[in-house]
Amino acid sequence: MDDDYTSLRKHIEKIVQLTDEEFAFVSKHFNYEKFKKKETLFTGGDPVKYVYFVLSGLLKLFYTDKEAKEHIVSFAMEDWWETDFQAYYTETNALLTLECLEDTRVLRLSLEDFEKLCNGLQKMERFFLKKSIAGHIGSERRILSFLTSGAKDRYEQLLAKSPSLMQRIPKSLLASYLGVSRETLSRLIS
Repeated sequence: MDDDYTSLRKHIEKIVQLTDEEFAFVSKHFNYEKFKKKETLFTGGDPVKYVYFVLSGLLKLFYTDKEAKEHIVSFAMEDWWETDFQAYYTETNALLTLECLEDTRVLRLSLEDFEKLCNGLQKMERFFLKKSIAGHIGSERRILSFLTSGAKDRYEQLLAKSPSLMQRIPKSLLASYLGVSRETLSRLIS
């Protein structure tokens, strides 16, 4: 379990440096949890109590429409953060569902602990601001790619950005994420 917290520290220190004392303060706000493949961390309609830092495994965040069709918002693998951020920060129920595509280990952070971290250590406020900005930029890029790019371009962008992720996602989910049929994805890959 110490390795799990070492992973968190390395991740944080890509943005801000922490003393051992500061990291001890940070780590006491996180809790370790593990989930099995196909297990959900929360479902649409549930309260969202945590943001998750992925230690190992793969998660799928998706919206289910009235016809029960899944619309994939994102995937999260090692060294990524995931939750229904709107529900988490506004303390409302989830619109989205977060499900494990693989056995997954996470460190979870409640909103109360997030606020304690930011209030108690300005470096962490800076860290989370940088992560939020990066996430916002990523979301904008994804939206713009759907508005301005064809399926082939979206596939190539994802391949360039996350080649290791591409190897772990079932083709049917990859097609859904890219907004194409499975047949179209097969043509794009060949």
